[in-house]
Amino acid sequence: MHVRDAVASRYSCRAFLPTPIPEQTVRDIIELSARAPSAGNMQPWRIDVIAGERVTALKDLLRPRMGELPRGEGTEYTIYPPEMNATYRKRRFEVGELLYKSIGVPREDKPARYRQYARNFEFFGAPVGIFFSVDRDLGVAQHSDLGGLIQTVMLVARGYGLHTCAQQAWASWHKTLPAFLGLPQHMMLYSGMALGHADEAAPINGWRSPRAPLGDYATFSGFTG
Repeated sequence: MHVRDAVASRYSCRAFLPTPIPEQTVRDIIELSARAPSAGNMQPWRIDVIAGERVTALKDLLRPRMGELPRGEGTEYTIYPPEMNATYRKRRFEVGELLYKSIGVPREDKPARYRQYARNFEFFGAPVGIFFSVDRDLGVAQHSDLGGLIQTVMLVARGYGLHTCAQQAWASWHKTLPAFLGLPQHMMLYSGMALGHADEAAPINGWRSPRAPLGDYATFSGFTG
């Protein structure tokens, strides 16, 4: 698959088939993705991949605690600022409305929305879960490096015919997950990811988040042809 096709076909998949993914395939995806750049080649990340009984064990661990949603244990870092300008707020609102509209859940049905949100913690049915952590003693530049790695994993996965969903929602279990994963104290859980084969028939996979037109965020100057 050409990289352009990988970018164009990537989306946040929220319904997966249970089809197992071979361990070697996932190893290949992760190892190739580690070619992602990082400042000073620090490679400030840790990646934990779970499948099979480990996925089941994590679901069993969290299932009795779903009543704590949507906050869970809170987060160690701020995902969304408490004050957001109108442009960003509108985009976030719009994508949420499109998501819930695709599965017929109205805005006023809060229990149904929480049930869908809780699907994050089942990896939306994916057979593989991936967790990304970063050294908590580092700063925003290294967080940016981690973002580049996460995007690279998503694109390489498309080359294997697989889909993903990046899930910062997992940061809301930042006290429980480090013990489950055996994270060293200096590593901060940053994000999770679901990996597997998309259920193409699922309505929630049938929409795409819009993008702002090029002129809204980019300028070009100095070109002669």
